[in-house]
Amino acid sequence: MPAIRTRHLCSVAAALALTVSASATAATAADSSAAALREVLFVGNNWDGTADVIKSSGDFAKIGRINVVPDKDQRMAEINANPIKWIYFMAIRNSVGEGHDQFVDDMYSTPDGKSVVVSRPSFADVVSLDLATGQVNWRFPVSGYRADHMAVSPDGKRVAVSASTSNTVHVLDIDSGRELGKFGTGDKPHENIFTQDGKYIYNMAIGDVNTQTDAPWLDWTKGDRRITVVDANTYQQVKVIDMRPKLDAIGLTDYSDAVRPAVFSPDESKLYFQVSFFNGFFEYDLATDRITRTKTLPKNPATSDDRTTFVNDSRHHGISMSPDGSKLCVAGTMDDYATVVNRTTLQEGPLVTASKPYWATVSGDGKSCVVSESGTDQVTAIDFATGQKQVSVPVGDHPQRVRLGHVQSGWTSPSAR
Repeated sequence: MPAIRTRHLCSVAAALALTVSASATAATAADSSAAALREVLFVGNNWDGTADVIKSSGDFAKIGRINVVPDKDQRMAEINANPIKWIYFMAIRNSVGEGHDQFVDDMYSTPDGKSVVVSRPSFADVVSLDLATGQVNWRFPVSGYRADHMAVSPDGKRVAVSASTSNTVHVLDIDSGRELGKFGTGDKPHENIFTQDGKYIYNMAIGDVNTQTDAPWLDWTKGDRRITVVDANTYQQVKVIDMRPKLDAIGLTDYSDAVRPAVFSPDESKLYFQVSFFNGFFEYDLATDRITRTKTLPKNPATSDDRTTFVNDSRHHGISMSPDGSKLCVAGTMDDYATVVNRTTLQEGPLVTASKPYWATVSGDGKSCVVSESGTDQVTAIDFATGQKQVSVPVGDHPQRVRLGHVQSGWTSPSAR
């Protein structure tokens, strides 16, 4: 064999060996990175200013706790020094806070499991907290005077937060807190949802929910309530969905059009949503732009029908869907129960007693619905297959949002370090 051919074959062999070695190293690194993360549920204890970290499935046992207001003294000093900020701070406490400060509304972990990003209504900001130290990585003050619901993009790189008093949604880089864009909404933006492909953001504006003008004939006083859909790259409005004419078209002229928590079907052809004052939910078909089904759920005989007694106008607040799309899980907030509903028949299962359940999400293994019981400071798991309660786990004061996320493997509470 000529020397030049021998050298060429040796070079090819060496290159192949390096490629295989590099691929193996990359695969090992990827496996190691994945193995270094632990899936968990973050439970935001709104009145406590803490977030409990629990197992994402199984017995949902508590793993640790985070203080989400480590900078409380500094924030309070700023508020006390500014009369306008103080007025809004007290207004939040005495209205939507039910006499309590709202220290955590929503939260998402970063993809690497090293930080958690939290929206804090009473402090009108979003902060990133280092999960190892508990310290603030960055802080973003929202426009206006109150931060609310968030959503994280499918790739985990962006977080959208509602600034409820300025009718604005800010979209932030999750690692740096830098604002990437923002867009205008209806009155009092609330829920945000990214589509699965990350191309669009849906925002639900719920209007004024802390007024006493709750009678159906005064519904117009609640403000501009609509779904705003924007391009998630340009943050330009794509369309607006107004549920008022759609409800009127099916004879529900006395029903509120304030869209509260909502969830897409797996193929994103249907949207299931709750509205203010209603014990139930609606099915909306995106292609035909109409409400296709209405589900009225049972009332608790012990619950007053006086609308002014409903917390922030929400009779039912919290809805999620099993990963296969066959079941819905509904938090019957003012009626003190949660229930699993068959999506095909809309037949509800057992009414699982729950004290002021405020949110519903899906467990890490997809087998359970997890609701936050803000009235008894616990989270409760309900089996999607049977509709029966599985377990309740104690958490902090007034749990609301519950989100799946990740921490580093072996993580413990910062206070325990």
